[in-house]
Amino acid sequence: MQLTQEQKDQFDSEGYLFFPGLFTPAETRTLTDAVPALYSRREAYNVREKGKDAVRTNFAAHLVSEPFARLARHPRMIGPVQDLLGDQLYMHQFKINGKAAFEGDVWQWHQDYGTWLNDDMMPTERAMNVAIFLDDVNEHNGPLMFIPGSHKKGVVEARHDLTTTSYPLWTVDDALIGKLVERAGGKGQYDKDGRLVGGGIVSPKGPAGSMILFHSCLVHASGSNLSPWHRVAVYLSLCAVSNHIRRFKRPEYIAHRDFTPIETLPDDCLLKDYPVDVPWKQGLPASALQTSPIAFDEMKKAA
Repeated sequence: MQLTQEQKDQFDSEGYLFFPGLFTPAETRTLTDAVPALYSRREAYNVREKGKDAVRTNFAAHLVSEPFARLARHPRMIGPVQDLLGDQLYMHQFKINGKAAFEGDVWQWHQDYGTWLNDDMMPTERAMNVAIFLDDVNEHNGPLMFIPGSHKKGVVEARHDLTTTSYPLWTVDDALIGKLVERAGGKGQYDKDGRLVGGGIVSPKGPAGSMILFHSCLVHASGSNLSPWHRVAVYLSLCAVSNHIRRFKRPEYIAHRDFTPIETLPDDCLLKDYPVDVPWKQGLPASALQTSPIAFDEMKKAA
């Protein structure tokens, strides 16, 4: 899967690319069928919604589940990101966000690189997010919202929100969000057919199997899901190997420590059982829970 120059220019300008229906229904079904078993496990890597049993985020499925281990090596995802970053890649983070019908809570406005910088000491923003829809995404079930071009601002000021939801996040102040949205187009305008044109917030929607690539500094959020439809999506955070994190402040199931370059599988890997390693299939190892506030370069010097 090769990106055109036009697509590269669009990514540079807007901070994201959208590929509706990139994965077939059969490929997507391979993944959706594996989600209930993952969500049912009472492991630390399943973060549940505040005061509820619904899973908000499942971490590290590629180390537990064979279908997701194959997805983590899929050339349709790895190829374009490697092309944009110009380096070999490793998996910094792997999430399956639940956004359950009626229960899925908000994700506040944030930049992912802000968290990776503040918590993980990732040197630069040479990392990227990939979102793959496992359900149809519409305007009612909590779609992602982006502020186009906001990645051009670099890292913006954020505060550590520990109370709004069950998962702590470095969030962007409302006043700054207002300025970024206004700069990107404000409210936009309605054409003669009643369709919104332009505007400072975009929200890619489409069928299950669609994929979004978005810059690690692109400011984004999503609202709660009050609809009767689930909005499950996989989020893979791919980082240039040369840009790997420098601190293990967060558990390994959240911020991975294996910087081995990803080797892709054949394009039909979601339809055939290619052998893959799933080292946490039998349970989360104790090492995955260990953390340290000290940068590992300092730890090596001390050793």
